Amino acid sequence: VQLQASGGGLVQAGGSLRLSCAASGRSFSTYIMGWFRQTTGKEREFVARITWSGSSTSYAESVKGGFTISRDNAKNTVYLQMNTLKPEDTAVYYCAASTSAAFRDPSRYDYWGQGTQVTVSS
Repeated sequence: VQLQASGGGLVQAGGSLRLSCAASGRSFSTYIMGWFRQTTGKEREFVARITWSGSSTSYAESVKGGFTISRDNAKNTVYLQMNTLKPEDTAVYYCAASTSAAFRDPSRYDYWGQGTQVTVSS
């Protein structure tokens, strides 16, 4: 599976962005998909994940209520809708694919996209 993330950019605090992650490969619909983020000098941080069917989602406490993860298996795409953005949301955001139930652990993901920069100005 190859992943291509897009949709990042510069936005003011309180604004919104929608990230997309397009996947190639026939088995996309069987993977758990996750979003992580990373800032310079820090470890990659779990943001959200969605099961292969889309029936279950999980979020980091810091983004609950503001971010929504979704997927369209017909389009081989997973999305991260980010609302009410804060300066502390500034990071490079990565999408990833996993077959593991340990979805908060980045080492359990098999495939990664290249990352897209999100910058939130105050």
